[in-house]
Amino acid sequence: MQSVPALLNTEEKPLRLILAPMEGVMDGIMRDILTSIGGFDRCVTEFVRISQTVLPPRVFYRLCPELKQDGRTAAGVPVFVQLLGSDPHLMAENARVAVNLGAPGIDLNFGCPAKTVNKSQGGAVLLKTPDHIERICAAVRHAVPEAIPVTAKIRLGFDTDGHFEDIAESAIRGGVDELTVHARTRRQGYRPPAHWHRLAELNQHSPIPINANGELWTTTDVATCGRVSGCHRFMLARGALCRPDLALSVRAAIQGAPQPSTSWDDIRALLISYLERNASTYDPRYACNPTKQWLVYLQYYYPQAGALFARVKRLNQFDQMLTALKAPALTEPAELVDAA
Repeated sequence: MQSVPALLNTEEKPLRLILAPMEGVMDGIMRDILTSIGGFDRCVTEFVRISQTVLPPRVFYRLCPELKQDGRTAAGVPVFVQLLGSDPHLMAENARVAVNLGAPGIDLNFGCPAKTVNKSQGGAVLLKTPDHIERICAAVRHAVPEAIPVTAKIRLGFDTDGHFEDIAESAIRGGVDELTVHARTRRQGYRPPAHWHRLAELNQHSPIPINANGELWTTTDVATCGRVSGCHRFMLARGALCRPDLALSVRAAIQGAPQPSTSWDDIRALLISYLERNASTYDPRYACNPTKQWLVYLQYYYPQAGALFARVKRLNQFDQMLTALKAPALTEPAELVDAA
């Protein structure tokens, strides 16, 4: 297999890495932690659900606390506010509010596969009506200043990928500046594989940048996706939770530099910080579950995370969880399961 630098020629098309929105997981605290490690060019918030009204500023501040610091994480990475809804006028008016509050960009969600979201005519169900996607994109593009990017995220389709090109072209006609494609249908959900090859023709002929998304767990996955799809822009989701230095690792591979060495002790320090910040930002009673959820992801790369999860999975008290995280590891530090 070719090397990552050979597949992603940054002299022709600069590599761009985007931290994906993940409902209930990728909040402001997690975005801050992951961008502080490095490698990301942009983040996207969890979706702001737009249904019946123009939302008050407090809703946007809750889902995007970075709005209080120029729309960027502490590391300086811009955070786009993602909107989910089906009413073009309301989507446009809420986009205007987000921009007035300082959002550096607006992202439109046409990919969420959740049944509850789809039943309310949001997310991936709109893939059935490409013309409506175009109307939403056009309304939002018209509502915000030209200098503010408007991006969108889609899937290959709802039940099949037979109308993928129509869906993508509708968003492009609507005026979005970038399009992210999760290379699976709504029916396929998150089941592997991701069908990166379906992005190749679109990427070749699209007048706007195309960002590839789906099954990007390692630097090898990113390189393979780049070869198959022709994309040089990637949105990292679960892979970034499993390996917090994934974006940095991809950039190191591009430059032919040594891979970052993020030890289990480093990860444990991040977990402690994550627990403490959740407790201080929300409520100590609700700080344990997000920490356990992150451990579930981390165990794919760090065996120690699996052992630690087994110890803490029944804990619900902040003090007990903090003590467990600070306790000596059950096993000696080990290499990553897959350092590719």
